[in-house]
Formats: sequence, C-alpha cells, structure tokens
Amino acid sequence: MKIAIVTDAWSPQINGVVKTLEQTVHCLQTAGHEVLVIEPSRFRTIACPGYDEIRLSLLPYRTVRALLSGFAPDAIHVATEGPLGFAARRYALKHGLNFTTAYHTKFPEYLEARTGIPARYFYPAMRWFHHPAKAVMVSTDSVIAELQVKGFYNLVKWSRGVDMALFDAGLPRTGRDAADPVFLYVGRISVEKNLEAFLDLPLPGEKWLVGDGPALEALSERYPAAVFFGAKTHAELAEIYRMADVFVFPSKTDTFGLVLLEAMASGLPVAAYPVAGPRDVLAGCEAAALRSDLLEACMTALDLDPKHAIAHARKYSWQSTTGQFIRNLYPNLKEDALLTDHQAASRAQTVLSR
Repeated sequence: MKIAIVTDAWSPQINGVVKTLEQTVHCLQTAGHEVLVIEPSRFRTIACPGYDEIRLSLLPYRTVRALLSGFAPDAIHVATEGPLGFAARRYALKHGLNFTTAYHTKFPEYLEARTGIPARYFYPAMRWFHHPAKAVMVSTDSVIAELQVKGFYNLVKWSRGVDMALFDAGLPRTGRDAADPVFLYVGRISVEKNLEAFLDLPLPGEKWLVGDGPALEALSERYPAAVFFGAKTHAELAEIYRMADVFVFPSKTDTFGLVLLEAMASGLPVAAYPVAGPRDVLAGCEAAALRSDLLEACMTALDLDPKHAIAHARKYSWQSTTGQFIRNLYPNLKEDALLTDHQAASRAQTVLSR
C-alpha cells in the first residue's frame, strides 16, 4: 500500500513515539509498502514552550494538503495531536477520506502535571480530535479500558517492540559490586515523569539518569549525588543498560514505556508502580517488581533473575507490532460510499491480507 504517516514527533527528537514510528516505517518499507512521512522538518517551526527540542509547525495546512493530494495514499495515519496532526485530520475530513489516529501520550495528565489544571478539563478536546478516526491505535489494554470509560470509540491495540540485536544481554556486562548497585532511569527529564519519586529514595549504590528535557538543569542541581548523563545515542544507551543493576520507571502517565522493553532485553529487572503501561508491558514477567512503594519495588528487583527479563523481552518484535499497525489501518476504498461500516471494515481486511 501507499501509506501516509503524519507526525509532529520525529528525529532529532529522542523519545518513545519517535522510536516507534521510525521502526514502524522501516518495517513497512522492508515489507514493500510505500511510505510518506509528513514531519516538522518540511515546515517552518517554532520551539514548543518548555520543550525546545520539540518543533511546532507553523500554518502547515497548505503544504500538508499538497503532500497528501500528490501522494494519493491508500491509508492515512495521524500519529500526533499537534499542528501537523490537526492539518491532516482537517484534510481527510474535508475530502471524505478514512484515517486512523494513535493515542501515544496522555496529554491531559501531562498538562495537569505542568499547569496544575485537572486532566478532566483537557479530555473533551482529545475526544473531539480522535472521534472521526476509523481506528484509534492504543498501546495497551489498560489504556484502552481507561479511554473507553472516558468516552473514546474505535479503540484498537497496537503494541511496541524492541531491537534485541542492539539491546543484547548476551554481550559482556560490566561487573558491579553487589553492595554498590546502579539504579537506572532512561527517558525524558521532565515533571510528568515523576522523577523526584525515584531521586528521593534512600537507595544503596548510585542513581543514574539518561535523557534530556526541561527539568534536567533543575534536577541535576537539586540532586548532585545522582549521575545525569543527558541524551545518548542508541549504541551508547545499550552500553549504559549493561552497566546497571535495576531499571527504575517512576512514571505514572506513560501509555507504554518503550524503555521497559529495552531494559529487559539488556537483562535488567524492573521496578515500577502498578499503573497502566508497566502493568501491561510487565504482565507475567518474573523479573518485574510492581509496588505502590517504589523503594520496596527497587529493593525487590535487586534479587530478581535477569534471565526472566530477557525471556520476557523476546516476546516483542517490531515486525509483529508493525503487523498490528497494518491490520489496524483503514484504507480508502472507492466502494466505501456504498457500503455499511461493517462491510467496509471486512473489505478493508480483505485488501490488507493480499
């Protein structure tokens, strides 16, 4: 198929959304699909307030319209709820085209963390954005259940994968003193990640944090005993995973947590809260400690067998998750105007299976 993916999140940003989309595009192209990615580098942009590395496209509609009409995609996927996502949504609705969306980020909860305004006030806008989509792709069953309660429709599962070749626990690990363990966090250094819950813990050994974000300077000054590495390449990150003993995931707002898979593939037991995201990704994993008391979770994880973490990570692959993505797409078929929704969905599945 010819697939258009419209996203406000793209390289050089480093986050789970970008990693997911990059891997998905690679797998789609490897499978023979033609993919057009409409992303911020094609537009004039400004920095997102509080997140300088995130670029917001200025007045993108005309260019988005030209790109989509010229490409004539068989399927349109709107990945983000930013300026480009709004432009693609507008184009699809104006021209009567089917499209899918994705719920990568709990924006209402993130906005609550940054502004203090309760998340419930932001959900009507999110429902409005996703409502016309033929399918809203969500990473876990728990988040699907949460969104259903909040009035979202057409929710479908789209999981995530991990590069087992890069994050390979079989490669040599740096030996650590058992009395001086390393507790590692990887991700954005920002308020919505709940990092103080990790940094305030009276843990033995060292606390390492990898990532960039608006709270990096403030937190590094406030917690001088912790080691802040800043952003790292994937290869550098793989090395750091192999030097740690426990992966700590203090976030309560992530829809998945791609770094959880990377850590487990690297042989790291995980400590996290029992919330949506970790609860789904780590379900049945004997190398995960999910506790309401994060200190208890961290100390429990120290004694868990890394072999179970590796075995759990191997259940995920980018090829299988891309297969989910393809099955979730809703192609633009000429017959759709004459078919019921059920007939159109059946016809779409027939096309996708060829």
